Amino acid sequence: MERILGLDVGTKRIGVAIGDDMGIVITGKEAISRKPEHLALKRIDEICNEYRIKKIVVGIPYHANGDFGEQAKDCEQFASLMKDKYDIFFEDERCSSFEAEENLKNRGVNFRKNKELIDIESACIILKQFINRK
Repeated sequence: MERILGLDVGTKRIGVAIGDDMGIVITGKEAISRKPEHLALKRIDEICNEYRIKKIVVGIPYHANGDFGEQAKDCEQFASLMKDKYDIFFEDERCSSFEAEENLKNRGVNFRKNKELIDIESACIILKQFINRK
């Protein structure tokens, strides 16, 4: 198996997680500022080059009823900017932010003043869901 990158693409930040080459350990890497977009894409390229990543999983925030809303379209559009370099996969991330907050609370992490932690944890959840489905 090869390493896979997980992304939680938001309007302000992009949470990044990396899976090991066995698909067992998922590590939260960082949160990247979404703007300017070309610098966000450049940082993703740097991470992919550093870890020799060819596959990226992008979380898609469907509405609770399963509809594809504006935020989901935005995530898909962002992912389309990387499709020429990487194999792009999508993962339903409807509850990832809530689950991320719960995980951080359970570990005693104060995330209220550092929302980046939620983005990073969400990216881990998205990647874990994808790997578990495979």
